Amino acid sequence: MTKQLTCDVVVVGAGMVGAACALYAARAGFLVVLVDRGPVAGGTTGSGEGNLLVSDKEPGPELELALLSGRLWDRLAAEPGLGASIEFEAKGGVVVASSPEGLAALGKFAAGQRDAGVDARVVTDAELYELEPHLAPGTPGGVFYPQDCQVMPSLAAAQLVRTARDLGARLLTGRTVTAVLRTTGGEVRGVRTDHGEIHAPYVVNAAGTWGGDVAALAGVHLPVLLRRGFVLVTEPLPRMVRHKVYAADYVADVASGSAALQTSPVVEGTAAGPILIGASRERVGFDRSFSLPVMRALAAGATRLFPFLTGVSAMRAYVGFRPYMPDHLPAIGADSRVPGLFHACGHEGAGIGLAAGTGHLIAQLMSGMAPDLDLTPFRPDRFADSPAEEAS
Repeated sequence: MTKQLTCDVVVVGAGMVGAACALYAARAGFLVVLVDRGPVAGGTTGSGEGNLLVSDKEPGPELELALLSGRLWDRLAAEPGLGASIEFEAKGGVVVASSPEGLAALGKFAAGQRDAGVDARVVTDAELYELEPHLAPGTPGGVFYPQDCQVMPSLAAAQLVRTARDLGARLLTGRTVTAVLRTTGGEVRGVRTDHGEIHAPYVVNAAGTWGGDVAALAGVHLPVLLRRGFVLVTEPLPRMVRHKVYAADYVADVASGSAALQTSPVVEGTAAGPILIGASRERVGFDRSFSLPVMRALAAGATRLFPFLTGVSAMRAYVGFRPYMPDHLPAIGADSRVPGLFHACGHEGAGIGLAAGTGHLIAQLMSGMAPDLDLTPFRPDRFADSPAEEAS
């Protein structure tokens, strides 16, 4: 006979978003069980670059969430024993223009962001090379974003879970959720796993790319789609790339819903030494196959930005899957169709950065508090009447 656990909140998914939901719920006084069929950060989180970005977001709900989350990440990083352990680095981001016309467009985009509260500084070519001396010559300028930061994602998720456990949360890995339990009246009463039932009045769906599957277990539709992305990792180097640096077309690729392969150069150094090179996006389902054409495209884009990389060895590459919603906004909040069910998924490539804000807002809702942001744009049931879109 398997043991039945009783708690206040079951969080499904131990990636960064689930870890943040568990932490903020525990800090709000809830007894939390965090459950995952794999290890902590075993999915998209462990395949990410750890970016906490405002630079790639246009004014609107996602940018508001990013700004809130950035403030919360700053506070987490300032906590004794936490900041250093997650490799938090407030290094800033640089968006590079490829032409004078592109620089003018970047300046217009940055002006809108400044009106929304972002520190976005247009820089001349001379100022750009002061920020990044090894950039390719002839670049006309760009925009500097001091608020862009980075963490080491697997470490950060593990440390948030550890902090939640210090407050009484329980972590159960290697356990697959097979059903969302409901009362005869339709309210949540926990989950069933392949190791037994966990009873709770609240369930938080933070299952990332499997968020749609978890929603279906509760009898509701959540159209979580996914796009595959590769990251190329170089040998350890002295700090040759000081910021997160990317070409302006990266922003358009993030917002695109295209199923086709898209690559745009993104290059950033890390505290440990290797340089991370992205970014690619394509809808191919859960295909983890290595793609030499993608690797070549990533390497070519990176060397266009930083010619010195032509003489640097690639050490490895890894692949991950970004879960996103058709309108490119995550699902955050209570599901009106199932009392007690909350969703926190569909953040695409921004889940690391948006995790702290998401967890904070979910905890506020469960506590009966007015959330710090208007969550109407993120309503999980906003797709209730739309047909499911197939992820190819």
